[in-house]
Formats: sequence, C-alpha cells, structure tokens
Amino acid sequence: MADWDLIIIGAGPAGLAAAQYGSRANLKCVIVEEMAPGGQALTIDDLENYPGFPKGVNGFQFSDDMRAQAEKFGAEFKSASVKEIVKEGEDFVVKTARDEIKAPALIFATGAKHRHLGAPGEEEFAGKGVSYCATCDGPFFKGKKILVVGGGDAACDEAVYLSKLSDQVKIIHRRDRFRAQKAVADRVINDPNIEVNFNTTCEEIKGEMKVNKVVLKDTVTGELREEEMDAVFIFVGTIPQTQIAPDVDLDDMGYIKTNEKMETSLPGFYAVGDVRDTPFRQVITACADGAVAAHVASNYIDELRGQAYGK
Repeated sequence: MADWDLIIIGAGPAGLAAAQYGSRANLKCVIVEEMAPGGQALTIDDLENYPGFPKGVNGFQFSDDMRAQAEKFGAEFKSASVKEIVKEGEDFVVKTARDEIKAPALIFATGAKHRHLGAPGEEEFAGKGVSYCATCDGPFFKGKKILVVGGGDAACDEAVYLSKLSDQVKIIHRRDRFRAQKAVADRVINDPNIEVNFNTTCEEIKGEMKVNKVVLKDTVTGELREEEMDAVFIFVGTIPQTQIAPDVDLDDMGYIKTNEKMETSLPGFYAVGDVRDTPFRQVITACADGAVAAHVASNYIDELRGQAYGK
C-alpha cells in the first residue's frame, strides 16, 4: 500500500500551490525539496505583478506564506534529494538518499536552472564577480560597474534592481530589442542608471582574484572592445531540471510535454511550472499549473480506487 496519495517533487510556487490544493482535496500529500521552499521566487526582491499585491511583495515572504498555507491544510514537507523515480504497478516509487516513498500520483515541479553563457572566465569567476542572482549578490557591488547579460524579463527585472544599487549598470543583449514584456523593457530603457547596448555579446570575462574586465562584441560589425567591470550578472535563459524524471515525452528544448490538464505521457505523472513546455513562465502561471495538476490528480486517484463521481 502506498505511503501517500500524492507526492510533489519541488517546492517552488508550482509545487507549493499543488500541495495546498491537493491537501484541500483531502489527499495525503508530501512535498519533497532538497533546498528551502520557494525555488527561484526566493530571489525576487519585489514581486510586483502577482494579483492582490498592488504594493508588491518580497519573494521570500511570499514563499514562506505559501509554505505555511500548504501546511495549514495538512501538507507535509520532506527535506531530501531525489535520486530516482520509478513506476511499480499503480504506484510511483520515489527513492531518496535515505529512504523510499510511494504514491499513485506524482507532480513534478523541479523547475529550471540558470543557463550559463559558456564564455571564458565565467566558471573561473563564479562567486567572484560572476552571478546569476541580483538580489543575492547585488548588494556586494553598490556603486560599482555592473554588466547584465540578457534580454528577457529576468534580465530586465534584475537590471532595474541593480540600478537601485549603482548608477553604473550596463545591460547587453545579442538582438536589436529586448524580448521582455514591453512594460518591463520600457522600465530599463527609461532608467537613467542603466546603459542599454543591443547587438552585443560578452565574449570573455577577465580578472585576477575577481572580475575586473569584460570583452564585448558588436554582433553587427564584429568589433571587439574591452571594458572595465566589477561584476557580471547573467540571465540568458534556463535549463529544465528533468534529470530524475522517468521516461516521458520532452519538447525540442528538453521541457516536459503536457496537455492543459498538466498530464504527461505517463499516466499519474504531472509536470508543472518552469519544467514543462509552457509559453509563459511566471509565478502566477506556475501556481495555476500546480492547482490544475492537484485537481486532476485527485480525480485520477479516485478513478483508480473506484471512487470517481458517478461510480
């Protein structure tokens, strides 16, 4: 017999929402997370576009409130690293470093990690001026020369945050315009503390004990130039964390394919949030994914047990 009704892997906004909705549906839920609950939301200084928070909300506080809300409805949290997920009969078996747990349904909410540039010096100076989190490391570079690499929502949001710490922020993007939402992009373009360079890439990061220079390339002319810089913040996309997922269908970018019910190609296995093939990756869409998946999983479990409505 299974230990749980529903196992949720990952405690970002999608996983936390799934835990809340699953528990409210009277499912015995456990959420497995190797880090602190909240995922990438923990690094958001000011979550300004979540409905109901007109003044914005700190990402850490938002995440902590979601965790408390899920626990209020009965969800349990397990701190562990998942090593393997296998399907045995009607149950999923989740193997961690310490034990194994079973459930007939599983929601996969492992998210995505920051993609690296691959430029020389990037790995060498990680933590020594190279960062992927402005709210984590930005305060170390108050008043310093800061380079932001990227053109999406994350890059623009983080550039604006960094512009509150320094008036020497430069953002570069390899294309001729940002791919961020217009309101977000306009905020960057109109910020007097941010210099915008389009058609520009970072070719190399230089330094001795820490970052002190970068080599930039004009993608139109091919010209290379060296500029002094104290920090490089990189936001060039994400890589879905599917390494421990069982054999399910993926898209060309490695994200898990789902339908509108969050169902994957494997019955009882649902994918939510940044790890799935969604056209829009935001906290609000992640929460919606989690709620839908928990609802559908509840119906799936009822059907397995012959308790579906009308039966």
